[in-house]
Amino acid sequence: MRSSSRRSADAADARIRKTPTPHDEINAPLPEIVEILDKPITRADVYDLEQGMQDQVVEEVEPVALDGSLPLDDLLKDHFVRDLRTRLFRPIREWAGQPRQLEGNIGVAPEQIAVELHNSLRTIALRWEHTSDWTARQLGIVVHAETVRIHPFVDGNGRTTRLLADIVSAAAQERRAAIRLGSGQAVLHPAATRVRSTSGRD
Repeated sequence: MRSSSRRSADAADARIRKTPTPHDEINAPLPEIVEILDKPITRADVYDLEQGMQDQVVEEVEPVALDGSLPLDDLLKDHFVRDLRTRLFRPIREWAGQPRQLEGNIGVAPEQIAVELHNSLRTIALRWEHTSDWTARQLGIVVHAETVRIHPFVDGNGRTTRLLADIVSAAAQERRAAIRLGSGQAVLHPAATRVRSTSGRD
């Protein structure tokens, strides 16, 4: 039997999914997206589209990240983070290519975002390359924590950084497994399967 708190959470989630989006959120999706959605547009409609786009991005990025065609060092660069976020939201949201311009209760000052993102990811990459005390999972956790701390984008920070962390963790595990086996072809680590299940809303 489900607890009362679990039933309450499920009920709240159902209400949110059925709630029409506010006017500014309706304007945020691209006009062609608004045109094809049933009216009134609900948050669930937009979230479902975004989840479908995320699945597509994972299918495109995951294979090249795991086989080394897209090196781990490139995954840990600020331009990849911006590209990942744009690919996740550009087909749906008007703000997909926009960096954060305003101060908030989370994140560094907007004028510091570019430098902080570049320097933080570079520091993480160098530490991973020159030390061996982090596991691949810990690397992903640190990447997620740092990019969330910086909070570089107008919206979509949570989904972008969680997906980034999962891809980085899976790719790093593949590299280390390949080195340990003395082979350029490693068995797919379970971490890779978690990439496909990454979800959430922000």
